[in-house]
Amino acid sequence: MELEALEEAHAKIRSLGASLVMISPQTEKHCREFKEEKGLSMELLSDPGNRVAEQYGLVYIYPGDLKKAYLQLGIDLEKYNGDDSWRLPIPARYIIDKDHVIRYVVANADHTVRTDPEHTIRALKGMVG
Repeated sequence: MELEALEEAHAKIRSLGASLVMISPQTEKHCREFKEEKGLSMELLSDPGNRVAEQYGLVYIYPGDLKKAYLQLGIDLEKYNGDDSWRLPIPARYIIDKDHVIRYVVANADHTVRTDPEHTIRALKGMVG
């Protein structure tokens, strides 16, 4: 649901002179396939090993019991992410200005809690006008 909402918000974000970039720990191949499958217009970059997410303090390590449950459901993060770390990024959204200064951040370790893209658009509008 968040993905669809972000895709809908993408045009508004671009009209404000900003870019929307998603970053995923999945391999480049899986990112490319996912972007095509979902028909996304926004950029989707691969973050092998969650290196960028780690720099922002946004990495979650799956405990063994959760890993086992995922595997029983046929969800193999090793396959999609290209490593055996079983680490995922904590969902987050940043606005970074042209001087590379972080002006806005929303992050929540509870992956079921997501901020409406309109909140981000309002924050962006407040910065550009």
